[in-house]
Amino acid sequence: MMKKPFVSKDKLTEIVKEIPTPFHLYDEKGIRENAKAVKEAFSWNPGFREYFAVKANPNPTLIKILREYGCGCDCSSMTELMLSDAMGFTGDEIMFSSNVTPACEYEMAEKIGAIINLDDITHIDFLEKTLGYIPKKISCRYNPGGLFKISNDIMDNPGDAKYGMTTEQLFDAFRILKSKGAEEFGIHAFLASNTVTNEYYPMLAEVLFELAVKLQKETGCHVSFINLSGGVGIPYRPDQEPNDIRVIGEGVRQVYNKVLTAAGMGDVSIYTEMGRFMMGPYGCLVTTAIHEKHIYKEYIGCDACAVNLMRPAMYGSYHHITVMGKEDAPCDHKYDVTGSLCENNDKFAIDRMLPKIDMGDLLVIHDTGAHGFAMGYNYNGKLWSAEVLLKEDGSYEMIRRPETPKDYFATLDFTPEYRKMFG
Repeated sequence: MMKKPFVSKDKLTEIVKEIPTPFHLYDEKGIRENAKAVKEAFSWNPGFREYFAVKANPNPTLIKILREYGCGCDCSSMTELMLSDAMGFTGDEIMFSSNVTPACEYEMAEKIGAIINLDDITHIDFLEKTLGYIPKKISCRYNPGGLFKISNDIMDNPGDAKYGMTTEQLFDAFRILKSKGAEEFGIHAFLASNTVTNEYYPMLAEVLFELAVKLQKETGCHVSFINLSGGVGIPYRPDQEPNDIRVIGEGVRQVYNKVLTAAGMGDVSIYTEMGRFMMGPYGCLVTTAIHEKHIYKEYIGCDACAVNLMRPAMYGSYHHITVMGKEDAPCDHKYDVTGSLCENNDKFAIDRMLPKIDMGDLLVIHDTGAHGFAMGYNYNGKLWSAEVLLKEDGSYEMIRRPETPKDYFATLDFTPEYRKMFG
């Protein structure tokens, strides 16, 4: 099975004449259609909001598109808060979910009115000492421990995760926060990553909804929102069946009515933070084959490397590759597709069956719209690539220029060496 790129070879050839590879390319049409589908899938809940995980793709041009469909920002650091603020997001449009949080970041979050999501019970005292008070609206992150299973398949292991509070701590945290002046409460949980099943969100929702009923009953705290966080995945492999967000939304609605509405809590808002689902399939890494090597294996060397897409090197993740113009050619060559880093794990594919690749061929590496460019780095002095938006009308726009050597050396601008190079 094959994945079809959202861009044609002719269009890519046009783009690379102006913008050299490698670069990340994004599909405006796909982003808009998906954001609209998410909004419609949860329209049954008046308070629904998708808080796009800025860490997945911190490009303001793309985030502004999502904002047109009611999306807010999920932030986890100072710079993500600053970026959201600069784009005009304010107050409840921003969720601040962090861990091991410096005091200055809590101060920034409160300054711009973000909803603060506490990762640990000890952060209550830390937050109070930092701000001098506890905000009226507050959220707590929950970790039930153990294994999370769907149909007897282990999806993930929350008990090994560093995030969130135990059940007992969560109840204590609500009581303490209420005693310190909090009036509106939220629950947040992330139990599994990149699930490709329509069952995950409804199952997670039922766990959190039942917990919310018990919390409100036993602590007297008003639960005003429940954040299902992320975890709704995408089909990186071509043989995987994609999630249907409308089926997922309907599944959550049924559980909502069964648990929350039945308990007299039909006013609770549902929040999500689906960075990967919102953006992942609508980005690709475009690279050129520049070398071939014939030793114990067959290698194709690209002008992109792991600094442009870390996931295969870091996790062994699969990303589909299309050799542009050879979509219908037989996949009768076995290659390792590599970058140029001085690291042997700098490989986009290992033993991948592909059409014969010639030097100069354009390769599209699929599904890099989330955790692609965002996880980049500068090892070996490699520079960050450009980002390009393929617009609905077929035109394109550079939405982030490529980094230059001057950018790379900029933090050394006080040294004689910098002045010698650029003075």
